[in-house]
Amino acid sequence: MRLIYITNARVPTERAHGYQICKMCEEFSNNEMQVELWVPTRNNPIKENAFSFYGLKKNFKIRYIKSFDFLKFVKYFGKYSFYTQSLLFFLKLVFKKLDKDAIVYTRSPEIGWLFSLKGNRTIYEAHKWPGSKVRLYVSLIKKVDKIVCNSLGTEKKFKEAGFNNTITAPNGVDLEDFKVEENINDLKEKFNLPLGKKLVMYIGHLYRWKGIDVIIRVAEILLARRDVIFILIGGTDEDVKKYKQIAKNRKLTNLVLFGYQKKEKIPEFLKCADILLLPNEPISRESIEFTSPIKMFEYMASKRPIVASDLPSFEEVLNKNNAVLVEPSDPESLIKGIEKVLGDSDLAKKISKQAHKDVQKYTWNKRAKRIIQIIYARV
Repeated sequence: MRLIYITNARVPTERAHGYQICKMCEEFSNNEMQVELWVPTRNNPIKENAFSFYGLKKNFKIRYIKSFDFLKFVKYFGKYSFYTQSLLFFLKLVFKKLDKDAIVYTRSPEIGWLFSLKGNRTIYEAHKWPGSKVRLYVSLIKKVDKIVCNSLGTEKKFKEAGFNNTITAPNGVDLEDFKVEENINDLKEKFNLPLGKKLVMYIGHLYRWKGIDVIIRVAEILLARRDVIFILIGGTDEDVKKYKQIAKNRKLTNLVLFGYQKKEKIPEFLKCADILLLPNEPISRESIEFTSPIKMFEYMASKRPIVASDLPSFEEVLNKNNAVLVEPSDPESLIKGIEKVLGDSDLAKKISKQAHKDVQKYTWNKRAKRIIQIIYARV
């Protein structure tokens, strides 16, 4: 069966959605689908191809649809540059022909609408419910064949809106990537991480709703505790520069920012951690209800103890048996969670072991197989 994944995204990109899109294409192809990924041409600072950048098998095709990149004017037009770029890409797709038996898979509602009109079966992958323009959104996706929701919270919103063609398929992890054999001290030396210290690590973008400001405050409170170092990995160059300056201004010698790291290095970094943080703040519906962070599954696969905010989005996967859950947006609660794990090695081992056991059902391959089942099912 031929599957065309069409999305308005820069590929490759440092952001998690780019990896998720390409990884799903790889796994669909692993499950005997003939896969093509269609994306617009964009100005891209990354010169590697997507396969080497993400460490993927070259078992699917990437087709770049020539489209004017209006996003280079974002500093002049703001969000309207994205809308304009999306419209230009959409107009290019209007004139693209596909065999009627090709399945179209997309994360863009307007693309799902377009190819539904063209007579193709369309699968729409939803990662949130919109906060505005709901009527337009609903009208665009009401004709798609199936809706794949990244979380139970996301699916709940679709069901409340009357959709009954949904499934939940959380994000996942490639467990093979996390079979790191190298010695921890060797890895620490490789990445210039301090030996003899407790490393409390966060990996991901440095957005406020992901709890970065809470981590900064916790590092400030625990500055006198010489045995604990906070490691932040990820973020745009602009955000890394911003938080490095904050750390400098507050003299946070216990906080180290590494910036963006390639996907292949993440399992090795995680193995060095004594605690992994998921400190999301409940300041957006995405954080509270919809998110299914890839790093959560990677944390679980790494066999390292997790301290996470007690939020509905996380509770779909995490619980008191596989993580320490703390009050969101509360530095003191996060500190108690960190100290609880550092002070109880048996607890750390117990929750790490359970998390690794629980993550076995959240692999990219199993996710792909679940989605393929609904593609073949006509009901």
